[in-house]
Amino acid sequence: MKGDEYVAQIALINGEVITVNRQDEVFEACLVEGNKIIAVGTSDEIVQQMAPSATVLDLEGKSVLPGLIDAHMHLYLFGNTLINLDCKEPFIHSIDELLQKLSEIVKETESGKVIRVFGFNELKVKEKRYPTIQELDSLTIEHPIIITRTCGHIGMVNSATLDLLSIDEETPDPLGGTIEKDDKGKLTGRLIENAFLNFSQRIPYSEEEMFEALEKAQEQLFMYGITSVHDAGGFDEDSFRIMQIASQQKHIKTRIYAMIGTLNDCEHFTKNMLTTGVVTNTGNEFFKIGPAKLFTDGSSTGPTIATREPYTSDKTNYGYLMYTEEELYSIFTKAHQGGYQITVHAQGDKAIEQYLSVVERLLSEYPRADHRHRVEHLGVCPPDLQEKAKMLKVIPILNPSFPYEFGESYIHNYGERTKYMYAANDLLAKDIIVAAGSDAPITTVNPFVGIYMAVTRNTKEGTVFGEQQKISLMDAIRMYTYNAAYSSFDEEIKGSIEVGKLADMAILDTSILNCSIEELPKIKAAATMLDGKIVYTQSEVKELSK
Repeated sequence: MKGDEYVAQIALINGEVITVNRQDEVFEACLVEGNKIIAVGTSDEIVQQMAPSATVLDLEGKSVLPGLIDAHMHLYLFGNTLINLDCKEPFIHSIDELLQKLSEIVKETESGKVIRVFGFNELKVKEKRYPTIQELDSLTIEHPIIITRTCGHIGMVNSATLDLLSIDEETPDPLGGTIEKDDKGKLTGRLIENAFLNFSQRIPYSEEEMFEALEKAQEQLFMYGITSVHDAGGFDEDSFRIMQIASQQKHIKTRIYAMIGTLNDCEHFTKNMLTTGVVTNTGNEFFKIGPAKLFTDGSSTGPTIATREPYTSDKTNYGYLMYTEEELYSIFTKAHQGGYQITVHAQGDKAIEQYLSVVERLLSEYPRADHRHRVEHLGVCPPDLQEKAKMLKVIPILNPSFPYEFGESYIHNYGERTKYMYAANDLLAKDIIVAAGSDAPITTVNPFVGIYMAVTRNTKEGTVFGEQQKISLMDAIRMYTYNAAYSSFDEEIKGSIEVGKLADMAILDTSILNCSIEELPKIKAAATMLDGKIVYTQSEVKELSK
C-alpha cells in the first residue's frame, strides 16, 4: 500500500510502537485516520476501535518510531552528491582512482560544463593529500572541475575554474578564507573557508539540476524513515527559492524547516531575509521559515574551527573566527528583536563562547520568553560553556555521526578536548534539550549511525571516543524525534506518537529495542508514513485481509 490518497483508517498492530511520549511508553499498536494519530494501545484495543473499512498492517514485531527528524542537514547539497561524483559512495581510495573516474566523466561531458565532486577526504586516500592543480589540468582545461572536501568548507579546483572565478595570484584573500599559494606564489587550486564558500556561488546550478537533487535526496530520507528535515542552507539564495517551490508544488513531500542562511555569502542572504519581515515559523506544516543563521567558525575536520587553546596537532593554529563579537551582536540584534529564532554554526569552544556571549547580551537587553535560540554542532564544549548554554536555554544541535566518521582526526587535532565533543551525556544530565542532525552530505544521512555513535561512542574504526558521553538508546531516539521537533517549535504536532499528532511514522525493518547494538547502523525503514500516507515501502510490512 503506497500512494497519495488517504485511506480512511490505517491500523498498525503486533509491533513495538515507541511513542517517545513523556513516559517513553511502548505499545503494540496505533490507529491513524486521515493525517492524524487517533489511538495508541494494545493490538486488541486498536482492532476494537478501528472501522470495518480500515487497512490493517501487521508489524510482526517491528518497531515504529515517530517520523525521524534530521535537525541539521543540507537537503539540496545532499541531493547534489547523488547526481554528481561522490567520493564516499562507493568509497574512493586513492588520487589515482579519483583521477580515473574524472577522466571518464570528462569524456562524457560537453566542453565548458562544470564537473563537480563531493565528499573528498585527503586523510582517507592512500596518498594522504589533495590532487594537485597540475593533475586536474592534465585531465581537462575545457571543463571547470570543483572538488568539495567532505567538510564542505574547502575546495580543490583546476585552472579552468580559477579562470571562471577570475582568481589569479593578485586576488586578495577574503575575510575568513584563504586562496592558497605555494612557496613561489603560484596558485595551488585549493580554496579554504570563505575563499571557497563565497567564490563557488558564482558557478550556479540549473533549475533542472536543483529539482533533481531534491527529489534524489528525498528518496534517501524515506529509506531511513526521515519525514522532516531542518535545512541548514544551500549554496545560495536560488537554492532556497527552488526548495520552497519544490515543496509548494509537491515535487518533494518532506517537511522542511528552512534556516535563513546559505553556505555562500551567508551574511548577505541572512541580512536580506531579515528585511522582508518573514519571521521564524512563517509557513505551514510542510515548509516553515526557521532560524536566522550565520557561520562563526570553520570545519572540525579541516581543521579550521576556532578554539581557545591551540590545536593539539599544531601549536600555532587556533582556527578561523568569522566575526568579532560586536559584528555578530550587530547582525543578530535586529533578528532577536524581530522575533526570529537565531543560530550559528559553531564548532570550536572559542566560537561557541563568542555566540553564547552575544545571546546573553541580547536576552539581557531585550528579554524574550521561549526564544529557543539554537547552536548548530556545538563541537568542543567544556563544562563552563555547557552551564552557560543551560542558563541561556540555548538548544544544541549535535552531530553524533561526526565522530563516527572523523573521530581519529579529532583525537589527532584536539586531543583531550574530544571528551567534551558533541557532549550529549553532559548536556542531557543538565536537563538541556538536545537535538541531533546528520549535516548530510558531510556525513551519512542514516540516523541510525548517529544513534549507534551516541549510544556506544565507538568510531567507524572502533576507536573509543569520549566514552563518558554515552547516552541511552531512548535518549538517542528522542534527539532525532521529540527534541528535534521542539527545536523547531513543533512538539505539539509531531516528534512523538500520541493522539492528535500528525501521522508521520517510521516503520523499521527490525525491533530496535531488541536488536544488538552493533546492528543499529544497518537499520532502515520497512515503510515510511508521512501525513497519514505510506510514501515508501520495502514491502516488508504485511497488509492483512479485512
